[in-house]
Amino acid sequence: MNRFENMHTFIRVVEAGSISGAADRLNVAKSAVSRRLKELEKHLGVQLFHRTTRHMNLTDTGRAFHRQAVRILDDVLEAEIATSQAHETLKGSLKIALPSSFGLMHMGPIINDFLKQHPQIEFDLDFNDREVDVIQEGYDLAIRIANLPNSSLIARRIAPVKSVMCASPDYLERMGGVPRSPEDLIDHQCLVYSLLRDPEYWYLSDASGDEIKTRIRPYLKASTGEFLREAAVEGQGIILVPTFIIYKEIESGALVPLLKDYNTPQINAYAIYPQTRHLSQRVRAFVDLLVKRFEGTPYWDLCLE
Repeated sequence: MNRFENMHTFIRVVEAGSISGAADRLNVAKSAVSRRLKELEKHLGVQLFHRTTRHMNLTDTGRAFHRQAVRILDDVLEAEIATSQAHETLKGSLKIALPSSFGLMHMGPIINDFLKQHPQIEFDLDFNDREVDVIQEGYDLAIRIANLPNSSLIARRIAPVKSVMCASPDYLERMGGVPRSPEDLIDHQCLVYSLLRDPEYWYLSDASGDEIKTRIRPYLKASTGEFLREAAVEGQGIILVPTFIIYKEIESGALVPLLKDYNTPQINAYAIYPQTRHLSQRVRAFVDLLVKRFEGTPYWDLCLE
């Protein structure tokens, strides 16, 4: 019996909530996971789970053992990290969830440079705007652009994210001019990100910082910023999206910023990852590179200066 392997399998079953989920994460057969659990329970002489047809819940003894097992394997990991650091070689996989637009437009050069520095790292990238469950779905980290709620995850800020309201010169000429106030937006075609909390309103603030909840008329809704950007360039309406999506179009004059006396909400891009005593060196190194690359004013915000 391999005690460490069985303890590791037990922890993965707790995290996944099922034998099949743990098997997927470990890339082994379900029968192997079941066998390791049985070996562990036989060795300990206790029952670690209450088993039903649909759920596996820890017993009181199982919960206590889980806490101790995590600490023990963390200590083993710390010893391994201390040894590997002496050779400065990063190995293994990095499974990362990335927002679609941000990931495709801005993460490629960073990931390519990281691979050149650490050729034994293997990336598994998921470009998706949904909010993934980092722990349950087995991600090493995720890039999230949001106002983050309190959680058990660690969040490290990597860049500010500003939004800007724009339209093409052709659209504005066709409509007889630019909107002068938020109230004017109701008379315009608005191109809306469909995953907003309330897609029929845009939230602005005036010079004093008071929030203005502005009703709009969604002319076109889409779940990707690139599609909305192209529609705006083609003169289909007004867009309100992060600058990292449309900075090139602002620089070229294809899109013109509107209502510049009003502020749009600013959020941040974060790297988030599970809270453990010893963070993987490959995760730490990659997050450090992200923070270094995006420090200061992001290059996509220079279009506003």
